[in-house]
Amino acid sequence: MSQNKVKILGIAPYEGMKSIMARIASQRDDIDLSVFVGDLNEGVEIAKRNISSNCDIIISRGGTAQMISKITEIPLIEINISVYDILRTIKLAENYSEKYAIVGYPAIITSAQMLCDVLQSNIDLFTIHSKEEASETLKNLKKQGYKMVLSDMITTTLAKRMGMNAILITSGEESIKSAIDQAVKLYKSYIHVKEDNKFLEEIIRGNGDNVIVFDSNSNIIFDSITSEDTDTIIELLRSELPNTLKLGSHKIYKTINENLYTIRCRRILNQEREYAVYYFRYDKAPTSGQLSGINYYNKAQVEDSFFNSFFSIINTTSKNHYDIEQLSLSKSPIMLTGEVGTGKSQMANLLYTFHPYSNNPLVNIDCGLLNEKGMKYLTTNTNSPLLDKSNVIFISDLQKLSDKSALDLLALIRDLDLHKRNKLIISCVNTTEEPKLSIRLEYMNKLQCSNIHMDPLREKIEEIPDASSLYLGTLNLDTSNQVLGFDTDAIALLQEYDWPYNYTQFKRVLNELSVITTTTYISKENVKSILQKETAILSNSSTAQIDSEDTIHLKLDSSMTLDDISKEVIKRVLKLNNDNLTTTAKQLGISRTTLWRHLK
Repeated sequence: MSQNKVKILGIAPYEGMKSIMARIASQRDDIDLSVFVGDLNEGVEIAKRNISSNCDIIISRGGTAQMISKITEIPLIEINISVYDILRTIKLAENYSEKYAIVGYPAIITSAQMLCDVLQSNIDLFTIHSKEEASETLKNLKKQGYKMVLSDMITTTLAKRMGMNAILITSGEESIKSAIDQAVKLYKSYIHVKEDNKFLEEIIRGNGDNVIVFDSNSNIIFDSITSEDTDTIIELLRSELPNTLKLGSHKIYKTINENLYTIRCRRILNQEREYAVYYFRYDKAPTSGQLSGINYYNKAQVEDSFFNSFFSIINTTSKNHYDIEQLSLSKSPIMLTGEVGTGKSQMANLLYTFHPYSNNPLVNIDCGLLNEKGMKYLTTNTNSPLLDKSNVIFISDLQKLSDKSALDLLALIRDLDLHKRNKLIISCVNTTEEPKLSIRLEYMNKLQCSNIHMDPLREKIEEIPDASSLYLGTLNLDTSNQVLGFDTDAIALLQEYDWPYNYTQFKRVLNELSVITTTTYISKENVKSILQKETAILSNSSTAQIDSEDTIHLKLDSSMTLDDISKEVIKRVLKLNNDNLTTTAKQLGISRTTLWRHLK
């Protein structure tokens, strides 16, 4: 590696910016770029861990850049947001049908105002100067009926936490190129000589996967922790510090959140000062909770799962007419019903986050994965979560249990008063078939469950344009593609489709459309091609099923109208499916609404 290359530490607030920075760097021979993804405090921690790696200049954006500048003397270049960046985001929001505004720091709003004047646009603009002001502004906007904001990373994060939709104003390639050019120019304007730090070299030579160093006053002076249990491990090692300074070298073992930590402790002297150095590795600890179908998740894991899920991104749960928080706080068990792919598991995650028991783990009993060993553990082991209290217990996919196992579990729940000692949430796929329907009703009646029904996507087609825009905005953060929306009539095709696998299928189709689209807008032809493929897969499967069970023979009369023939075909297929409307609609490639219309 040439010695005259500028060593740049890039800290991007989102994955898409990292990809663009890496691509630009690969096209230049005068820089050596190391780029990471982290926003605000996470970005600061990344900077702390990497500023010792001989970097010459740091490049970041917005609030993250301002925070990093306060913890290091290394020169920092901030990536500016250009007028074109704002225009690109406004175009992405064109399909959004509800009230929205642009919220940002003065640099963003000044450019946005000029752009709105040129475009003669009436988008509402709100200026903020701090994270606290951003939070207060968003609260007021939400009260005034605003549903979405176009904003920087800080405001976008706050908006999503408040249940609002948000599209991040991303930095385009031209803005990032400009920042890198400034970094190179700044570096060449001065000579910065660095001395090797022998103390840190000695620490790193310890060969630990993770390293943390404290001074004798318990202050952290270096760390390279990648563990998910960072805060817990830091507090553990702080409590171990007096022992380390007294004993010198020793080892400790500790299980934290199902991880088994092996920690090697050392006392090192540097310039007559004492330091405690800890090297540690960790692996999954074997626990009974890891039995097939039984898992424990802490609050951070559940929140991460929900807030990064498709359902959170498109904000579908906030549009549910149920008072989610009130139902979560009630004493009644909750039965989540709906078709496959309607988001029952993510609704359970959201209910958990609202409940006072969320400081304890979420216990997930997945009936689809629960084997005989797992069922035996639940019913006989003294460590069974069914014997515990003050937890949120989520029994998912109840319909996948055998009829006998489902009824045995219900009897056990009642005998142990499980639903009175814990918050119980149960999910079940809708069916009108016996005996699954009777078992579901037995649970609801015997446990006195409140019901949350998750509507299928075909009954909420009016949400498809907004949901598509929001999810495309998120996809743009993870790739260097910048898809801004759909061509004319492309959205209409999505709304006309039946979506038998609901939001799960919808997300997969949007992902595929984003991948195959090479232009700024997704074409009607691409949408039509993808949906035809989806229909063909389902039709082939459905046809095989009908052929294996019966053959439809129709005696046609010349006086019969097309509606008469359609109605007769529907009646025959309905009979083959034991009057199951959903299965019949899927086989015929029509919606339940169309099916009902033909049967009237």
